[in-house]
Amino acid sequence: MNDEIRVFLADDHAVVRAGIEALIGTEKGMTVVGTAADGEEAVARVADLNPDVILLDIQMPKKNGIEAIAEIKERDPRARILVLTSFSDEDKVFAAIKAGAVGYILKDASPHQLLRAIHYIHEGKSSLDPEIALKVIHELNKPSELPPTEEPLTEREVEILQLVARGLSNQQISEELIISERTARTHISNILAKLHLANRTQAALYALRQGIASLDEE
Repeated sequence: MNDEIRVFLADDHAVVRAGIEALIGTEKGMTVVGTAADGEEAVARVADLNPDVILLDIQMPKKNGIEAIAEIKERDPRARILVLTSFSDEDKVFAAIKAGAVGYILKDASPHQLLRAIHYIHEGKSSLDPEIALKVIHELNKPSELPPTEEPLTEREVEILQLVARGLSNQQISEELIISERTARTHISNILAKLHLANRTQAALYALRQGIASLDEE
């Protein structure tokens, strides 16, 4: 059984691709299975390679990162995408999260931070650069523009949403609640559908904003 984390990298700068590929090559249990120089190529190659974690830049030719994220997620809702970019503008941050990214890290992050972020994304957790996390916290203070849910969450769904907000993966949720991983995944899909949310990151933000979960919870 191959336990390597299969990473795909899309960036329009060859030097950046080479540097990140070299860094990942030094990490035991992690390998780059493919790269792309633009968003259009990224979408096509990801569909063929089915990597475990996808690293995408925001600013790319032919198809930008936001468009690529949305198309990749439409084809495979389970795709785990980590944005790696120089841009920390709020519009790009929240556009990427809304499109389906579960992590956002800046290119000035340390090699350790990048590798840790890839591990987190692979484990089903979210990973936000500290600067981006501050923007997210500020966003939490804004009133929600989400339409009210027509069907309220069940007690079990609330319980699972709290665990999602704590950063637990599907496997960890299944172990915590003594349910199958498939059941946990189904519950999370139902939660996202009821709340009109795109991904786990948005679900965690919703739980914090609505007081369902707290940043202080263990």
